[in-house]
Amino acid sequence: MKISKTSRKWLRNLFLAFALVIVAGIIYWVYQYNSGLSMADDGLYKDDETTFEPFEGADLQFGEINVLLIGSDARDDEGRADALIIAHYNQTTNDIKTVSIMRDTYVDIPDYGKNKINAAFAFGGPELVRKTIKQNFDIDVNYYAVVDFEGFPKIIDLLAPDGIEVDIPYKMEYGIGMTLLPGEQTLHGDQLLGYVRFRHDRLSDFGRVERQQEVLSKVKEEAISLQSLVNLPKILGVADPYIDTNVDNKTILAIGKGLLVGKSKGMDTLRIPIASSFENKRVNVGAILDIDLEKNKRALEEFLSSENNEKKITKSDKVSP
Repeated sequence: MKISKTSRKWLRNLFLAFALVIVAGIIYWVYQYNSGLSMADDGLYKDDETTFEPFEGADLQFGEINVLLIGSDARDDEGRADALIIAHYNQTTNDIKTVSIMRDTYVDIPDYGKNKINAAFAFGGPELVRKTIKQNFDIDVNYYAVVDFEGFPKIIDLLAPDGIEVDIPYKMEYGIGMTLLPGEQTLHGDQLLGYVRFRHDRLSDFGRVERQQEVLSKVKEEAISLQSLVNLPKILGVADPYIDTNVDNKTILAIGKGLLVGKSKGMDTLRIPIASSFENKRVNVGAILDIDLEKNKRALEEFLSSENNEKKITKSDKVSP
C-alpha cells in the first residue's frame, strides 16, 4: 500500500514533535537537577565517592521492597546512627509501612557482640546494620539510604513549600537551637528538623520516634503530589549531596509511579521495641532497652506480612515507653 505524500509529511511532523518533546524533557531535567544541586551545600556525600563497605542486600521477592533508612547526625562524634527506619513498599497493593527501631535497642552485632543497635552503623556502615537486623529480627533488607540531617530542611522545603502542619504539645527548645511554642502551626525546613530532633521531654527518645513517624507520613503525602513530580529533578539535585544510597533511579521512579497511580492509602507505622516488651537498663555501653527479642520478631513479621495489610498496630505500640 502506497503512503501518500500528505501522510508521509504528517508522520514526519509527528516524529519531529515527539523528538522535540524528548529533547525538551532532557533539557528541563538537567537544568532543574543542576538548579537543585546549586541550592545544596557541601553535604557529607557530595563527592559521590565510595563511602561505605559494599551493601549485600537481599534479592527482591514477591514485589516487596525493604529500604533501610539511616539518619546521620554530624553532631554525633562517634558516628552512630541518629535514626533507624525500615521503609517497606508492596508493589502489588502500593502500601507503605515504616518500622522505627529505637537506637538504644540492645542487640547482638555480628563480630562485635552486644551493643546498642545504632553502634552498628559506626562499626561497619549500612551493611553491618543490615546484618544486625537480619541476625536479630530475621528481616531481609534490599536497599539502603543514609541521610545527612543537614540537608533535611532544604529537601523538606522543596517537597512541602507550604510547610507541614503539626500540633506541638509543649514548648520545645533545649538541644535544637530554637524555640517551638505549643499549639497547631505550620513548620518549614529548619523548624521541622528541630521538631523531629527534640527529645528532652517525659517520653525522651520515644517521643522523638513518634514525631519522626508523624512527619514521614505527612511528607510522604506531599512527595506523591503532582507538584513534587514536576519538581522531581530539582528535589533529586538538592538531595544528592546529603544522601548516600544504592536505590537506583529506575526503582525510585517505579515506586513513585505506583504511589501516584495506585492512590496510596496512607502509611502504617510500628515502633521496635513494641509496648510491654522491654526493660530500661544500664550496662557497660550505657542506658539500653533490653528487649524481648522473640516478641518483637513476631510483631515485626506480622506487621510486614502481606496477609495482614488490613490489621492496624495500636497507638500504644507506636509511642508509649
